[in-house]
Amino acid sequence: MEEKVNAILEVLKARYSDALCALHYDKDYQLMIAVRLSAQCTDARVNLSQHD
Repeated sequence: MEEKVNAILEVLKARYSDALCALHYDKDYQLMIAVRLSAQCTDARVNLSQHD
């Protein structure tokens, strides 16, 4: 299973090597929460709430 995951990650890295995350975060848990919030509104709105 780990080999399949690593193969998938390599393909994604090669295909989307210049991809950037639109969400702002400092810690991993902030990204997790931001992803959940962005499913309900825009990334820009989520980023606004992180600067309050």
